[in-house]
Amino acid sequence: MGGRQSRSFSKEELSEGSSGHGRRNCSTREDGSGGGLSSAAERIRKQTTVRFGYSTLSLAMRGLDDPPTELWELRELEKLNLSINCMRSLPPALGTLDNLVVLNLWGNNLSSLPPEIGLLKKLRVLFAYRNRLSEVPEELGSCTRLEVLSLADNQITALPGSLASMRSLTKLNLSHNRMAHIPTCVYSMKGLVFLHLACNRLETIADQIQDLVNLKILIVEGNSLHSLPKTLCFLESLELLNVDFNDLQSVPVEMYLMSGLRKLACHPLDKGLHIVHNPLIKPIQEVLQGGLSALYNYLRPS
Repeated sequence: MGGRQSRSFSKEELSEGSSGHGRRNCSTREDGSGGGLSSAAERIRKQTTVRFGYSTLSLAMRGLDDPPTELWELRELEKLNLSINCMRSLPPALGTLDNLVVLNLWGNNLSSLPPEIGLLKKLRVLFAYRNRLSEVPEELGSCTRLEVLSLADNQITALPGSLASMRSLTKLNLSHNRMAHIPTCVYSMKGLVFLHLACNRLETIADQIQDLVNLKILIVEGNSLHSLPKTLCFLESLELLNVDFNDLQSVPVEMYLMSGLRKLACHPLDKGLHIVHNPLIKPIQEVLQGGLSALYNYLRPS
C-alpha cells in the first residue's frame, strides 16, 4: 500500500476513474441525486458506479487514516467499501449514509464502531472482521434488516442484548474472539442458518441452542467445550457440526436424532460431523471408527 493519506484526497487520487480495489467497467451514476454537493464530494462521486442496481463506492486499499470528510455528503450511496485501510475510528457522520445496504470495514484498526451506525436502518450486510473491536454498540441492534454480520478476528468478549432484535440475520461470524459464553442474544436470532464461533473460549453451549431451528451450519471448533447439550440434537436442519479441537469426552445419547448429519466429515468444508482431536472415551472412540452410522446405532435405544 502507498503512504497514508490525509483526511481529504489528493487531487490526483480523486481524479482516478478506476483505481479502486476490485473495480469493474461499470456506468457512472448520473441520476443527479445529492445536488449542491461540494466540489470535493463531486470528485469522489465520479468514482461511484452502479453495480447490480446499487450505487457503489470502493475506497479499499488506499492507506486511509480517516475517510475523506466529503464522503458523508454522498447520501445516495448503497454499498461502501472501506476495507484494508488504516482507520482507527469512524465519525458520527457515518449515520448520514442512511441508504447503505452493504458496509465493508474489514482489515482496519477500528477499536470501536460509532453509535450512529444504528441509524443505518437499511443495512443488510456488515463486514467488520479483522479489526480491534472489544465491544459492539447497543445501537447496532437498531439495524433490524441485517442479514449478514461478521465480527470475526476481533477482541470481543460479549454482545449487547439489543442484538436479539436481529430476527432477519441468517449468517453470523464471531470466530477468533474472546467469548467465554455464546451471547444470550444469539439464541433469539431465529433466522440464523450459519453460526461460526470457532477459536473463542467457550466452555458450554446453553440449552437455548434448540431455539435456532433454521440452523444448518454450526462451527465451534477450537474452544474448551467439555460437553454438548442434548437440546443441540433437536436441530433437525443441522447439516454441518464442527466440534474439532475441544475437550469432549463423550456425546449426548440423543445425537442419533441428528439425521441431517450424514457422515463423519474430514475436509473442513464437508457437511457432516467434525469431531477429531477430542479426548473421547474409549467406547465412543472405537465406535466412531465404523463411521457416523455406527455411532448412531450404538447410541440408539434398543
